[in-house]
Amino acid sequence: MKFCRQHFVSVSLSVAALLLATGMVSARAAQIDSDARSAIPVNVQQLIVVDYRVMEDSQTAMDLKARLLPPQLKDLETALDHSGMNVGDDVDVLAFAAYRPTATSSSDDVKIVGVAQGQFQVTDMVAAFTKKRVKPLVIRNNKLWPMGSSGMLVVFLNPTTMLFGTKDALEPALQCRDGLAPSFLTNNNMMNAMGQVDSRALWSIMDAQGTQYMMRSLLGQASQLANFDALKKRLLSSSYTMDFSNGVKFSLNVNTSDAFTAATMSSLLNAAALYEKASGTAVEKQAIDSTNIDSSGSTLEVAFAASDDQFSSLLKSPLFQSVVH
Repeated sequence: MKFCRQHFVSVSLSVAALLLATGMVSARAAQIDSDARSAIPVNVQQLIVVDYRVMEDSQTAMDLKARLLPPQLKDLETALDHSGMNVGDDVDVLAFAAYRPTATSSSDDVKIVGVAQGQFQVTDMVAAFTKKRVKPLVIRNNKLWPMGSSGMLVVFLNPTTMLFGTKDALEPALQCRDGLAPSFLTNNNMMNAMGQVDSRALWSIMDAQGTQYMMRSLLGQASQLANFDALKKRLLSSSYTMDFSNGVKFSLNVNTSDAFTAATMSSLLNAAALYEKASGTAVEKQAIDSTNIDSSGSTLEVAFAASDDQFSSLLKSPLFQSVVH
């Protein structure tokens, strides 16, 4: 995602547009099972989980989605398609986990693994690999099968869960799953953040580093109004959800260490909103007016709501164009 001058609602727009593209209109929950959770390394920076059963068969929506998905996620989805799987029919839940190899790795040094859950004909898929004389890469008791010519590999964790990605991304994940390294299950901050949102059809959580990067981008020039470098150390995690069941609703929660930090971040974001409103178009001003920023205890809360028509107009605005290009 590219952050431009219009920092204030860029994250809301990008996420909202992506969800519109994938047809997220259901209230069903998108949860990942214990096998999948155990295969995500402890230093996960962001986890995105989507209920694929609510996707709509719309070429326009798919085109929009293709413009918004980061290249790494496009590669993973393409690899799934090329593996012979019918993603729309076979996959119930699809998740992407971006993680840092070590606790000291930078936010730019991340690896991505995908998780697919559904009703898979594992025996038939393995038989097809064998018939083509395709040999798996064996790591301990795990068999990693190539996904076409994409360079991606897939490993079946159980009959309903598969893990896929590049070899260098899968190896650390399988170490966690095999109990040789700490997993996401031991990351209390992220597990708590997940508990706030995993009853929704699409949700995402971010760790401290991911949250700090996002908030600096959202604040823009407003970050200069306070010592953000001191404040950012108190940002613990964040989560967002989207709901398209009645118009468009976006909700972002940022978990901080104390009520003072949450209130300060709320004031800074409101200042950023006023700055953007002063120079925005009529549609963008309306979007900002439809965004509520507040704090409750140690949590910063951002909520955006719009009708379908308002959101459609917002997607055509210069703000949206600057986000997706």
